[in-house]
Amino acid sequence: MEEGVVAKWNKKVGDTVKSGDILAEIETDKATMDFESFYDGVLLHIGVQEGEAAPVDTLLAIIGEKGEDISDLIKNPKEKSTETTEEKKEASTPKDTAEQPQAELPQGIEIIRMPRLSDTMEEGTVAKWNKKEGDSVKSGEILAEIETDKATMDFESFYDGTLLKIGIPEGQSAPVDSVLAIIGPSGTDVSSIDLSQLDSTNSTTESTTAKEEKQEAKTETKTETQSSVASTQQASPDKTESKRIFVSPLAKKIAQEKGIDLRLITGSGEHGRIVKRDVENYQPTTGPAYIPVGVEQFEEVPNSQMRKTIAKRLSESKYSAPHYYLTIELDMDHAIASRSAINEMAGTKVSFNDMIVKACAMALRKHPQVNSQWNGNTIRLAKHIHIGVAVAVDDGLVVPVLKFADQMSFVQINTTVKELAAKARNKKLKPDEMEGSTFTVSNLGMFGIKEFTSIINQPNSSILSVGAIIEKPVVKNGQIVVGNTMTITMANDHRTVDGATGALFLQTLKQYIENPITMFI
Repeated sequence: MEEGVVAKWNKKVGDTVKSGDILAEIETDKATMDFESFYDGVLLHIGVQEGEAAPVDTLLAIIGEKGEDISDLIKNPKEKSTETTEEKKEASTPKDTAEQPQAELPQGIEIIRMPRLSDTMEEGTVAKWNKKEGDSVKSGEILAEIETDKATMDFESFYDGTLLKIGIPEGQSAPVDSVLAIIGPSGTDVSSIDLSQLDSTNSTTESTTAKEEKQEAKTETKTETQSSVASTQQASPDKTESKRIFVSPLAKKIAQEKGIDLRLITGSGEHGRIVKRDVENYQPTTGPAYIPVGVEQFEEVPNSQMRKTIAKRLSESKYSAPHYYLTIELDMDHAIASRSAINEMAGTKVSFNDMIVKACAMALRKHPQVNSQWNGNTIRLAKHIHIGVAVAVDDGLVVPVLKFADQMSFVQINTTVKELAAKARNKKLKPDEMEGSTFTVSNLGMFGIKEFTSIINQPNSSILSVGAIIEKPVVKNGQIVVGNTMTITMANDHRTVDGATGALFLQTLKQYIENPITMFI
């Protein structure tokens, strides 16, 4: 919401107003809502007339004592409002922490901070503490398990001593460099150490959270009070208006959507007016037409660090890189025969995905423009080929990287992918095993997905989406026969990979996959 429209005033200048009374109906960008007064007094001035629109924070009305002089406030509402706000801010803002004396740290203690365990990590979650306050700690021991945006990793102590203070409890998240723990000589008193002074980020976060909690509590209390006041002010309409139903526009809309007859609802608003909460809380007592057939409900699931990072990075990629897509269909008959022949050899096991990864690596060698990165004023062409392989895990998706994939055999690719995928699912991948990809392969064929598109894994310029092998009628040598095909789609960043460049890359890839023997030449 950036501005609102006063749909209706329920009070006029000179009327007495009580806290909880509906002052006006405000039309926002999503609904028309009741606006309640938070004050007792007299409505001395209306700043926005019915039907008029005004930006958020515009002077809507003035409530005060009867006969109070408000001429200065009406003439300069913005100046007065700013002045009042600044005065309040100055009065309520404490002195800078830099001006406040900071207690000296006891001798021999070490401050342990939330480590940056990956290049994209901005905050971490303490999944588990392996030590408790008072425990002896030796350098090299696992202090805790830290959940990053990509994996859960062991965090070792670099110091000997006693765990004197835990700064971040299990299950809680904190930004990188927040105070994680304090280690020092046994018996050292650290009760006087203010963790918020050690970590300005922590201090800001805690202050903001505290304010929000207070505001939420205040709002809940105000709502309860208003409900109580409104319920004691219910009154029957005049006989001449016995057929008229007093209802807010929003409540009326909700009732229409739910198919509820407003005549069956008793209003809890001013003068028996039906408001939003009355419709939402309405429980039918008679009549089969109003028996609910289900209950709408939601479950709030906290986002893991991995899920939050996936959302952030994919959004950045989708809206910063101009994506375009190229799709081709491959004849997989020769690939199927070649794979069967390879796997008949003792000690070998190769998947179609391994063959695709190898083919991509070799095609990138012939088309280096695809193996690139957008770098603002320049384009970086990677001379090495590192293939990222997307792996689905419980919390989302990780992309372990096969380094120098063009120099690996089918069997080496198969073994490495299996090892990295197992680590990924157990959240044991190391940062260097997920960094440095120059091209990415995402395969959903094993789930029966025929065709799909992917979002580029930046800073890569391209990603290949691999579908399932489908048996279907195809035309070969002018005859309709049963064949096996697979659809692949490449998403490209148009800043670095032009359409013709991407098409030539796919032609080369097609030759390698349809004739696997060429990858051995």
